[in-house]
Amino acid sequence: MKLAFVLDPLDSIKSYKDSSYAMMEEAARRGHELFVLHQENLLCRDDQVRAQVWPLRLTGERYAWYDLGEASEQPLSDFDAVLMRKDPPFDMEYVYSTYLLEQAQRQGARVINRPGALRDYNEKFSITGFTRFTVPTLVTRQETEIRAFLAEQGDIVLKPLDGMGGASVFRLHGSDPNIGVVIETLTHYGRRTIMAQRYIPEIVHGDKRILVIDGQPAPYALARIPKPGETRGNLAAGGRGVAQPLSQRDREIAEEVGAALRADGLLLIGLDVIGDYLTEINVTSPTGMREIHDQTGFSVAAMMLDAVERTAG
Repeated sequence: MKLAFVLDPLDSIKSYKDSSYAMMEEAARRGHELFVLHQENLLCRDDQVRAQVWPLRLTGERYAWYDLGEASEQPLSDFDAVLMRKDPPFDMEYVYSTYLLEQAQRQGARVINRPGALRDYNEKFSITGFTRFTVPTLVTRQETEIRAFLAEQGDIVLKPLDGMGGASVFRLHGSDPNIGVVIETLTHYGRRTIMAQRYIPEIVHGDKRILVIDGQPAPYALARIPKPGETRGNLAAGGRGVAQPLSQRDREIAEEVGAALRADGLLLIGLDVIGDYLTEINVTSPTGMREIHDQTGFSVAAMMLDAVERTAG
């Protein structure tokens, strides 16, 4: 198969920990042709979506991990699958990319994940469709509502709807002297909508990333355990990743949410679960494949390539 990956700049990708690299490595092992492009390489000429793409060869080195061939312009429909793996931020340029990819899809391209679903499933807000798996949650930009929610719950977490990697996530107690400034900062004085959730004490045991592929969860989660003094388990915030088998509750959440999102064109998702509760649904570029493989020997990348071959072949 010919596979095109929409990626961040290649020099920013760490081959020893990146899930996109793990997928490319598995695809190369299976003999598939690899091509790479970036958001700015997408274009629509008249009605046809094309892109400047580069053939990609993996060198097997840790740092100088790729060689690029000569660039060419090709219709995206020429590829067996186009994997959208651009990291957030989810800004307007990302939205424009989904418009282009959606047009390419109408022309016969197989885009993973489905571009319309990438737009529709905000990675924070989308948990509101699965409330039987969540703690009490509030989405608003009104300070009075947030204060009332804090008074009711006693201990909450506030986060922006467009954040990633644990950025701008705050924990607030009812007696915190910084309640006002935190709310003002996050909501931009009532101009930006945010999410509030009841604090989950089980975060000390890790924020579990569960990878779900074509509706089925991988058998291991990556528990991101916060460093001392932190309430965020994100690896980008200094958390430590520990692979562990799924619990019965993990599997229940993953199978129900995975089936619903699979039906909407999301082949690969990453669920964040703290204790017994779903906290986020990652659809843009879920990670954790390398850590799970390194610690358990189970290849989530192989599971993903099986799904790509099954659905695009």
